[in-house]
Order: sequence, then structure tokens, then C-alpha cells
Amino acid sequence: MVDTGTAYGTFGALKIADASRSLRHMFVRDLVLGANIGVYNHERRAAQPVRINIDLSVEDTAIDDQVKDVVDYARVIEGARSIISEGHINLVETLAERIASWCLDDGRVMAARVRIEKLNVCPEAAGVGVEIERFRANG
Repeated sequence: MVDTGTAYGTFGALKIADASRSLRHMFVRDLVLGANIGVYNHERRAAQPVRINIDLSVEDTAIDDQVKDVVDYARVIEGARSIISEGHINLVETLAERIASWCLDDGRVMAARVRIEKLNVCPEAAGVGVEIERFRANG
């Protein structure tokens, strides 16, 4: 279950890694994928590049140098690919929500920050998009 509330304060920064709370930071930086995304007719004709950044706050548990002990970045990347492959999405906000929700389905993930940028929308800008933070609901 995703909590969209203010678990860490109204506008407070998400502290992703925190030794006092036994949290580690797992991230995927600047993943660029083709996505069928957008509300305009020209955006419905072909995939366009989107840049995805994912920051996860993960329970810092003991590890035995085995991938099963951690949230696997390869699996997170495949999750983003899978969501995009499901078909056309109108809004970058929807894509961000779906990725955050998918990440929070792993019980070790306490918080997710997802940034989605469309890269070819405005020639004067490197990208346009949205960033969200979602927290695991208590209980």
C-alpha cells in the first residue's frame, strides 16, 4: 500500500540513506527508454525517449554477498521496462506513480522517489517532467 501523505514532513527532503533508521539508498540514474506517452496526437504516433531516475530507501538488512539480500537494480529496471511495455500512457505523472507503486510492492522498500522526464518536448529544455515521492503506508 502506498502512502501519499506526509510521513516525513510536508515539504521536508526525503533522507534516502539513514544509518540511525537502518536505511540504505538504492538508485537507478538516467535510464533512457522509449515510451508511448503523451496526450497529444503527435505523441500517440511513436515512442519518445523518457529519462527515468529512481531513488529507493531500503531496509538495511544483513547481506551475505548475495543478490537475494538486496533490492536488485536489474529487477527495478526490468520493472520500469515492463510498465512502459504495457501500452500507451497519457501522463508522466501516471508513469511515475506506477513505477513508485511497483517498487513499494517490495516489502523492503520504505520510500520511492521517481522522476520522469520527456526529452524531446521543448528544444530549449533538456527535459520536462515530474518527480514524486511515495512512502510505504504504516500498518
